[in-house]
Amino acid sequence: MKIALFPGSFDPITIAHVDILKRALPLFDKIVVGIGLNSSKQNFLSAEKREEIVKAVFATHDNIEVQLYEGLTVDFCKKINAQYMVRGIRSVGDFEYERAIAQINQTMMPEMETIFILSKPEYSAISSTIVRDILRNHGDVTPFLPKEAISFL
Repeated sequence: MKIALFPGSFDPITIAHVDILKRALPLFDKIVVGIGLNSSKQNFLSAEKREEIVKAVFATHDNIEVQLYEGLTVDFCKKINAQYMVRGIRSVGDFEYERAIAQINQTMMPEMETIFILSKPEYSAISSTIVRDILRNHGDVTPFLPKEAISFL
């Protein structure tokens, strides 16, 4: 069984995340959306709220699981038997950052491959950081979030 991890903070999940995940689905038997918990980061949404939102967004997909995790992402990959990690790339900056992490992860877990999926041009400007800023300032985030997420905010 080909299992992939799609890790992130998903604070909040955006339409760009959803697009990457849906495009990755045909490549794997199962994808685990891993919501990473980082105590040094100040999150906008609680871990439980993020998990609830992501589960709602993918409620109709039997081959997607949502789990919270702490610690190293490669350790979580081992725990869930994931042989692949899916990462979205929006820009050259993203690529440089993700390439370095992928190479370190490859050293730590040689049996795991990172799969990069390029963002569609219309989604390349969307990031959770920007969406959080819009939310904090009471702006309209509906163009950037999946419809299932709106009711949670």
